Amino acid sequence: MSDFYVQVYDLVCKIPKGKVATYGQIAKMLGSITYSRSVGNALHHNPDPENIPCHRVVASSGRLAENYAFGGKEGQRRRLVLEGVEVNGNKVDIKEYLW
Repeated sequence: MSDFYVQVYDLVCKIPKGKVATYGQIAKMLGSITYSRSVGNALHHNPDPENIPCHRVVASSGRLAENYAFGGKEGQRRRLVLEGVEVNGNKVDIKEYLW
């Protein structure tokens, strides 16, 4: 596993239940907004989705991931709702739930 992936997973583990972060937010915290796609790729290959909460990462608009690797957007929605995040359609209110 690359050091970058480890950094992504470590940071995602810090997102509290009931909150979300964006791919760009994680990328920026790791050094550059241009890493957004790489963050998404790392999360798509999450080796431990039960302990690395990649479902808490959404698009900058609040949109759920179309290709969420662990049950599609319905799986992501289910996990977020169980943590108290309201999902309307396929979006989370970023102003309310952003970490």
